[in-house]
Amino acid sequence: MTLKSLPAWTALEAHYQQIRDKHLREWFAEDKQGGASRAERFTISGAGLGFDFSKHRIDDTTLSLLVDLARATGVEARRDAMFAGDIVNPTEHRAVLHTALRSHDVNAPFAKEIQAERAKMAVFADKVRSGAWTGHTGKPIRHIVNIGIGGSDLGPKMVVHALHQFADPKIKTYFVSNVDGADLQRVLEQIDPETTLAVIVSKTFTTQETLTNAISLRDWFTKNGVKQADLAKHFVGVSSNVAEVVKFGIAEDNIFQMWDWVGGRYSLWSAVGLSIMLAVGPNHFDHLLAGAERMDQHFREAPLERNLPVIMGLLGVWYRDFFGSQSQLVAPYSESLHFLPSYLQQLEMESNGKSAQLNGDTVDYPTAAVIWGEPGTNGQHAFFQMIHQGPTLIPIDFIALLTAEHPLPHHHDRLLANCFAQSEALMLGRTFEEAQKIAGPDKPELVPHIVFPGNRPSTTILLDELNPQALGALIALYEHKVLVQGSIWNVNSFDQWGVELGKILGKVVEADLIADAPVDPAKHDSSTTALIARARAKAGRK
Repeated sequence: MTLKSLPAWTALEAHYQQIRDKHLREWFAEDKQGGASRAERFTISGAGLGFDFSKHRIDDTTLSLLVDLARATGVEARRDAMFAGDIVNPTEHRAVLHTALRSHDVNAPFAKEIQAERAKMAVFADKVRSGAWTGHTGKPIRHIVNIGIGGSDLGPKMVVHALHQFADPKIKTYFVSNVDGADLQRVLEQIDPETTLAVIVSKTFTTQETLTNAISLRDWFTKNGVKQADLAKHFVGVSSNVAEVVKFGIAEDNIFQMWDWVGGRYSLWSAVGLSIMLAVGPNHFDHLLAGAERMDQHFREAPLERNLPVIMGLLGVWYRDFFGSQSQLVAPYSESLHFLPSYLQQLEMESNGKSAQLNGDTVDYPTAAVIWGEPGTNGQHAFFQMIHQGPTLIPIDFIALLTAEHPLPHHHDRLLANCFAQSEALMLGRTFEEAQKIAGPDKPELVPHIVFPGNRPSTTILLDELNPQALGALIALYEHKVLVQGSIWNVNSFDQWGVELGKILGKVVEADLIADAPVDPAKHDSSTTALIARARAKAGRK
């Protein structure tokens, strides 16, 4: 039976037709009729996070039908299979055990290996942070350069930026991912070869962008007086391919383990998070893991109707597949969460941006939404105009901290006021009659321009404060949302074959760009051939 033929799906389709045009104003007006308020019914909490989804275009029947869909598509079974270590990534025949990385259960899969590797990380991090680990001239490490790409960059970078208040102020952490040399050059201009430690992160240690940057950084060290024998004091590797790391020139004692049962975009909890531990210390890293584990427990134990990842995932399906919404805005009202939207772009779109079902059949329904965002209040002065008055429906996740991260007066109240007011304004809108009163009798032509349709859905996620534990719970919330949606859409959330083709063709194009002989015009399409020719001409090649 296909997804769209399930009774739960057809019931939702019929229900959608019934409520599609109902305005959130009407639903909130019903609060005055007695009983539990809408906010009370549609606000839940878990793992220390508050989750208000009352400003969504749903009623109690919608929620019940969505939960029926979750059960009908085996969300619970897929969740339990993942935690049990079963094969839930069938195209690569792998278990998916990022949750084991933060589990305190000694009987969890690979518990001994995980604890041993984390202990090794902690010993190393303490040596670097205390000054016991020094560069080749005996000076303590003051600069950490993490070189990776995708999950080996986005997660650690996001977390280090978010937890900057918990970081050692003596150590500055940089992240280099882009093969564009300008990315690395910007960092080279700020670091000192005597006090820099490079963390090279690549599961296979064959990723082109990462190796290009790593080789250039290694050359920079040697050009600045670091002997080959002393590079071990400035380089460590994180990989599952020890042989390739050693071949690169990193001492085997300086290699931290990755496992094939952890996907890159789920890997910050592993040794991929070494730069996080170096920045904030082993204790805060443990708290990050503990927060994620709390969300894991909530995901496993909370009833579906009160389960944060389940509700979040179902709301996404509701808008994507029934309302036809194409994107999801993530608006953290915290400058520290600046890189959260870009991290979530990979997490969600690389996971569920699929058109092949688990059995190989092609989907006949939309899957992953486009994820995008910017911290508030900046976004309000950029794209919120479109959110409020454009014709496109874009659900929003507002994320706010109840406690300020700074002592500056007035800022935080104003920040929260903006966050809460935006969700209210998007929900309420402004009617034609209200616009007429504002415009007055002298400016009737203004009325159409100051009407706001409202009925724009949003979730507000509240953290008491931004600490390692709360951040861990927030990240795990979105991880599990991915599993929920992937289960409903019947796609493999844990592979990424779409990344491969561009890599393969990239090697062919690079060979033609640098070749001595002219490019065979039959080798590529006319556009690609012309682009290569133009680049070759600029570089002085025929």
